[in-house]
Amino acid sequence: MRDIAILIPAAGASSRMRGKDKLLETVCGVPLLRRMAQTAIATGAHVAVTLPDYDHPRARALAGLPVQIVAVPDACDGMSSSLRRGVGMLPRGMSAVVILPADMPELEANDIRHLMEAFKSIPHPMLQQATAEDGTPGHPVLFPADCFSAMAQLTGDHGAREILRANQHRLRRVTLPGNRALVDLDTPEAWASWRGNCDDMIVENMKVPAE
Repeated sequence: MRDIAILIPAAGASSRMRGKDKLLETVCGVPLLRRMAQTAIATGAHVAVTLPDYDHPRARALAGLPVQIVAVPDACDGMSSSLRRGVGMLPRGMSAVVILPADMPELEANDIRHLMEAFKSIPHPMLQQATAEDGTPGHPVLFPADCFSAMAQLTGDHGAREILRANQHRLRRVTLPGNRALVDLDTPEAWASWRGNCDDMIVENMKVPAE
């Protein structure tokens, strides 16, 4: 899978956390951002992570991991800045990129591999979007290389929604177990609810990928 990249956009301000950084909250004793990077690395793909700058505290959470860090000095302009700069800095020859949100702790390496394998299994490049078991669209989303030029022109804070809309005719949905494709934690309330709903056994059994 070395010709598929995984991009983790992690340059946002975490403004909805009211002073805390959601990506440095811990899951099984590991900062969430590090956990997501480890999950991505475990797929065997090239992994890139966008950060506000190279000296940001989030960079310390990634210390020692084989990831490409991309600084986003215009992160205040929205998600599009992370996607535009991140995709623009990927190594040449990538056939696709998986956009993996940094705040979805229930996603596992096998979930990401599932999207990659679905992409590889068909002769024509198609977008792959993860869904919950009930079919609700979620994340991550895989974009073929022919979408890179459109991603390089993104603006605002809407991410790649317009690219998804423009490519509905070749969008394939990939079902993941439970609600993994939907669980994102971007407020103190979301964290408290998630931790409250995960009993000790579930949290202890969540896989933390090896270094």
